[in-house]
Amino acid sequence: MIIIDCEKMKYPNTGLFFFCDMFVKAVIEENHGGQRLGFYVPGKYKGRWGENFYYKKKNLLDKLLIISPKKCKLWHTTFQLAHYVPRNGKVLLTVHDLNFLYEKTEHKQKKYIAKMQKLVDRAERIVAISEFTKNDLIRHIDVGNKHVDVIYNGCNIYRGEIRHPDSLPAKDFIFSVATVLPKKNFHVLPCLLKENDLELVIAGNKSDYVNVILEEARKYGVEERVKIVGPIDESVKHWYLKNCKAFVFPSIAEGFGLPVLEAMAYGKPVFLSRHTCLPEIGGDYAYYFNMDFDRELMQVEFKRGLEDYYDDVSRKAEEIKEYANRFSWENTARLYLRIYEEMVR
Repeated sequence: MIIIDCEKMKYPNTGLFFFCDMFVKAVIEENHGGQRLGFYVPGKYKGRWGENFYYKKKNLLDKLLIISPKKCKLWHTTFQLAHYVPRNGKVLLTVHDLNFLYEKTEHKQKKYIAKMQKLVDRAERIVAISEFTKNDLIRHIDVGNKHVDVIYNGCNIYRGEIRHPDSLPAKDFIFSVATVLPKKNFHVLPCLLKENDLELVIAGNKSDYVNVILEEARKYGVEERVKIVGPIDESVKHWYLKNCKAFVFPSIAEGFGLPVLEAMAYGKPVFLSRHTCLPEIGGDYAYYFNMDFDRELMQVEFKRGLEDYYDDVSRKAEEIKEYANRFSWENTARLYLRIYEEMVR
């Protein structure tokens, strides 16, 4: 049996939640009964993907000692700083990012590097979700002679209900979604509302960083057009993605950036940071802000990008959709299943 660690689903509305959920669904679909699968989950998710699978519920004592079930041939740890890694059996480790290098103090960086080194030492094989993450990993962690594969995440093609928010934007709007933390760099965005009539909508779990964004908005006199709406349901998120004028994502600490592909799947113009993995994911089908986030230059870049996109919107939208569809969870699952098979032989 292969057990996939989905413990991070305890945090809804996060990238790790959606990674686990979409990944497991695709693995089940592509497995065709080839491998017996099990899942390590918070208690409320027992049975989420069907009753015919083994579910190991998270227990508070697991931090002290977690033992793989006797029939478990492979434990897939899906987070690079996981608390719960079995003391026995084979381990595959997925590394999403080393964001702590860009957002933590030097003392905390050393602490996280030491913890991550233990996980890398424990794993027999490693997967990074982007070339950027792989390079960060090799630069800062001793991987020895272990092979590091790069497997991109898939694009979440949403098939569910799309429901408009309780409070509709009053004007055309630009949109972003992520946990509202400094590493997401949202405070550089209010300048984009200068000399136009657009609104900025940011969705995601809030923090004190909201105050920094609103202070920046006040500098430009646009605070009434900046809406930080908090966490939203998937159905509402996809209404915003489908109806926005553009998607903006200026993050400076990112391992992949799933919302970028979600926006591109609707054919939307996306404006991204040139930092971390985002140029790798957006490719030639995204627009980019300058490295230093010079506000006046950002305004020019945003205006030119919108003009370029909307001058030939039908063609551009189709090209962007086609590009996003190259990132499929089915392909992601097939590549992981191949590694599973190699590791359990």
